[in-house]
Amino acid sequence: MDDKKHIPLVKSRLRHQILEMPKEILKCSGIVIYGRRIKSLVFTTDLAIIKNCDADAVLAVYPFTPQQCISDAIIKAAYVPVFCGVGGGTTQGLRTISLARDAESQGAMGVVLNAPINNMNLLAVSRAVDIPVIITVTDEKTDIGARLESGAVILNVAAGPRTPEVVRAIRKDFPTVPMIATGGNQPDKILATIEAGANAISHTPPSTAELFKTMMAHYRNE
Repeated sequence: MDDKKHIPLVKSRLRHQILEMPKEILKCSGIVIYGRRIKSLVFTTDLAIIKNCDADAVLAVYPFTPQQCISDAIIKAAYVPVFCGVGGGTTQGLRTISLARDAESQGAMGVVLNAPINNMNLLAVSRAVDIPVIITVTDEKTDIGARLESGAVILNVAAGPRTPEVVRAIRKDFPTVPMIATGGNQPDKILATIEAGANAISHTPPSTAELFKTMMAHYRNE
């Protein structure tokens, strides 16, 4: 046996089932942050999923006003780096700066701002923290140069079905900018996004209710 090809797999009696990220994500280059290469990010705030998946990091962004108690709970529970949403849509101004500082002090690896944030607010957040600031991009009309000049370090492309197209358009003008992108749940969509130029993929996992369906069906048949 070639030892270089053998990867030891360690499991336990109870924790032998985990939620695995799509294998296609391994084909992307990853983004190295503080010496750690990140290829897959699980897009969830569900602590049970966060504790039982093999993602390289957590993308903790949710459709409510960010709260410190939520980011604190996720960072404490996760054993992988966490990137915390700190507003940018409904939540803007001084509150985003305060939330970003709190996330950094809690141990977040980076903070994520939503697409509506203006460049002045983005700049203020980037100067307030010493961790990467990630800006969400929803279409190719975004002035990427201005975003980078305002302190964004990583782009988070979330353009729905058009994500590969937007990633490709950005990559033409910015060949080296780090990009996370949504990859969808189909292997061909993930590969298309990677081929377009995404360095890392954010993956939305099934809900706990969906995961329970298979388990309960198995229990019923026993």
